[in-house]
Amino acid sequence: MNPTFDVAVLVGSLRAASINRQVALALAALAPPTLRLRLVEIGELPLYREEFDAATPDSYTTFRDSVRAADAVLFVTPEYNRSVPGGLKNALDVGSRPYGHSVWGGKPGAVMSVSPGAIGGFGANHHLRQSLVFLDVACMQQPEAYVGHAGTLFGADGQLAEASRPYLQKFIDAFGRWVSQQLKA
Repeated sequence: MNPTFDVAVLVGSLRAASINRQVALALAALAPPTLRLRLVEIGELPLYREEFDAATPDSYTTFRDSVRAADAVLFVTPEYNRSVPGGLKNALDVGSRPYGHSVWGGKPGAVMSVSPGAIGGFGANHHLRQSLVFLDVACMQQPEAYVGHAGTLFGADGQLAEASRPYLQKFIDAFGRWVSQQLKA
C-alpha cells in the first residue's frame, strides 16, 4: 500500500475567486490517491520584518506550522510584473525565518504559473524557482507548467473544461510520482 503525502498548496493570488485558486482546487480534485492537497492561506501574513523573530505574530506561527507539517509543497501563482505576487514572496520569507529554522528545506515541490496571457506566467514561474533553489525545495523539472489563456480553463458554470483536464491531470500525476520518488516511498 502506498503512503499518502500531505501537500501544502500556496496560491499566489489573494483574490477569493481567482483562477489560480480554482486551478489549485482542480488539482486537488484530480490528485492521485498518494497525494492529499490542502490550501495554506497567505493573505493574512504581515510583511516580514526581523523584529517578528522575537515577537512572532500568531499568523506566522500558524503558517509555519502548517507548512512544516507538510511532506511537499505546490505553488500555483499568477505573474505580476514578470515576478511572483508580493504576498507569495512574503510567505517565502516568513517561512524561511528565523534564520536556521526554515520550514521549506528538503521538501519536494512544484510550480504551476497560471496567467491570462499567452506565455503563461513564464517569468513568475522561473523567478519562483530561483527562490526555491535557495530555500532547498527540490523542484520538479518536468513537466513544466506555464498555463496561458487562463480564462479558458473553466466553463461558465465554474467547472473545469474537459479540454483542460488532460494537462492538469498529467501535471498532478507527475507531481505525485516526483513526491514519491523524492521521499523514497
